[in-house]
Amino acid sequence: MASTGLQLVGLVLAVLGWISGALVCAAPLWRVSAFVGGELVIAQVLWEGLWMNCLSQTTGQIQCKTYDSTLALPTSAQAARGLTVLSLLLCLLALILGVTGAKGTHCMGDGNQASKVRLARVSGVLFLVAGLAYLIPISWTAYAIIRDFYDPNVAAALKRELGPALYLGWAASVLLLLGGSLLHVGSSPSGGRALAIFGGGAKDNPQTGAAGEGKQQEKSFV
Repeated sequence: MASTGLQLVGLVLAVLGWISGALVCAAPLWRVSAFVGGELVIAQVLWEGLWMNCLSQTTGQIQCKTYDSTLALPTSAQAARGLTVLSLLLCLLALILGVTGAKGTHCMGDGNQASKVRLARVSGVLFLVAGLAYLIPISWTAYAIIRDFYDPNVAAALKRELGPALYLGWAASVLLLLGGSLLHVGSSPSGGRALAIFGGGAKDNPQTGAAGEGKQQEKSFV
């Protein structure tokens, strides 16, 4: 039977990962301007995200601007947009299925437990897929930032550092993966049914043995 505790913990962790992923997707803190070499000028800090970039000044003034064209962005940025949005949509679908198929809910009635278990397991798989889909753009962006930072051919003004949104994105991916795993495990049927089947077979063995003994006695009388 399904475990209500594991299902609840898995749903809570997955929802936290979903909310964190939405914040990361909207935050312009994926890339932060780096100051290397002798160019230690911190009057302005440039923040770059998936949808906009912001310029922060020491006076506290922040100016943000959305990107003028999506097609003008690099292919990696477009792929990151698509994967993050896909991950968030999968989380929404998984959450609906998870709440519907949870053991403690009555969305489908109490007499349809097998269908509820299947829905809950599908929800866990969708959360796992969403976590992987979210982990790919986060890790790829971090790899590109580190590669360009240590590349001597890249100008110092174009070098970037890891923004705080990437760290929150990794945490969101872990929450989605962990929540999906717990939800799937908590919705998996236990071995009680299999034990009952084997137990039933064991009960039939004495009758089979008795029938065999009767046949042997008949043969002996003949």
